[in-house]
Amino acid sequence: MDQVKVGRFIAALRKKQGLTQEALGKRLGVTNKTVSRWETGAYMPDIELLIPLGEALGVSVNELLAGERLSDEQFRKQADKILVEAVRESSFDLKERTEFFKKKWLRDNIWLIAVSVLACVAVCVELSFNQLWVLISPLWLAVFCWLRNRMMAYVEGKVYGGPKPPRQDE
Repeated sequence: MDQVKVGRFIAALRKKQGLTQEALGKRLGVTNKTVSRWETGAYMPDIELLIPLGEALGVSVNELLAGERLSDEQFRKQADKILVEAVRESSFDLKERTEFFKKKWLRDNIWLIAVSVLACVAVCVELSFNQLWVLISPLWLAVFCWLRNRMMAYVEGKVYGGPKPPRQDE
């Protein structure tokens, strides 16, 4: 997939529609700088934006990713090629996404980890004065397992999509 070609195609279609970068960005919920980055080939649109972008510009997703208008025959030939290229060039594989969301959870929940550790230390100090140090190891293990379970539930929800919210019309 040629990002520069796709970017030029987006720019040409936007201008043909009489839209500014700002107007197209507002329609899609992104900034004009984001649209500019697409048009220069610095970035590709997020996968979630391909259908709305195609609709806004009057082209299919396949044409958008090919960077050109396609005839019916070209469309069929390009569809599989574009899909394979998009998957191959996706920015993250499963392992990278998992690591990213683990680190994000740790950053976002540092307060929970700190409070849990402090609570364990306080309990351990109290128990050690009462000669009940035998309970200390299981306590640390329980806290570690609880925190890890919370982290992995979050990661799996982000990596695999988690449960879908119910639709309003059902």
